[in-house]
Amino acid sequence: MKRNTVSPPSRIKLTDSAILEGDALNALRILPPRFAQCVVTSPPYWGLRDYHIDGQIGLEPTLPQFINHLVAVFNEVKRVLRDDGILWLNIGDGYTSGNRRYRAADKKNPARAMTTRPDTPDGLKPKDLQGIPWRLAFALQEDGWYLRSDIVWNKPNAMPESVKDRPTRSHEYLFMLTKSKQYYYDYDAIRETGLDGRYRNRRSVWDVNTQAFSDSHFATFPAKLIEPCIAASTRKDDYVLDPFFGSGTVGVVCTHKHRRYVGIELNPDYVLLAAKRLNAAKEEIIKVAV
Repeated sequence: MKRNTVSPPSRIKLTDSAILEGDALNALRILPPRFAQCVVTSPPYWGLRDYHIDGQIGLEPTLPQFINHLVAVFNEVKRVLRDDGILWLNIGDGYTSGNRRYRAADKKNPARAMTTRPDTPDGLKPKDLQGIPWRLAFALQEDGWYLRSDIVWNKPNAMPESVKDRPTRSHEYLFMLTKSKQYYYDYDAIRETGLDGRYRNRRSVWDVNTQAFSDSHFATFPAKLIEPCIAASTRKDDYVLDPFFGSGTVGVVCTHKHRRYVGIELNPDYVLLAAKRLNAAKEEIIKVAV
């Protein structure tokens, strides 16, 4: 039998913040092991938008393929996360389409229009809530992650919906996962004030308004949701990783909090947008070969 020797991808050396342009899995493979103290990210949602970029996550033909794709990405995230690090993962949910190929604009929220929608997943019915956040959380738990907390991101300014047969959705989930039983967590850094005026451990429901950014893509990760994650799980000059960098809000928060960041983004338009927001020098942008 003929044997081929396959060399592992070469690893880059990090000296400061950086933006990597390319597929998340390929880019993660060239990062050094255990460099990131914290990961804060929000992957593309399944079947929501077609960004017309080869290799994009979110247009997999089936829901299990989408979940498996993300599990593979976060398995590589586990390699680059420090043993005492934390992953903060925001992921949204959705309803089955009834095999309709589009969604018309909602009278109260025109942005909810969709030009592409996947088939109804096996085992689900038309109008079913898909349960994507928990499907992913349990898949990651099965893959070895410790599922430490489910945080409800309550949106006081949530967009209205025209539905009249269920409550309007005004929340998403933010999961806290770790690769070890013991990890760095500074609960003092994010304590909150209770009804009695005393400081207490932060609760698991966070009221954070959605944040519009005119130059950004469809979904914007609000800074107020990111700030407590970074405050609780990093120290000054630590590295924070976002493998789905988008318009670079995680990098903006890191800059303000004196942390270093590494952002990975597939869409070159968003790379340029993030670089502009962050005043990134040319040498901070690394294009990853396919």
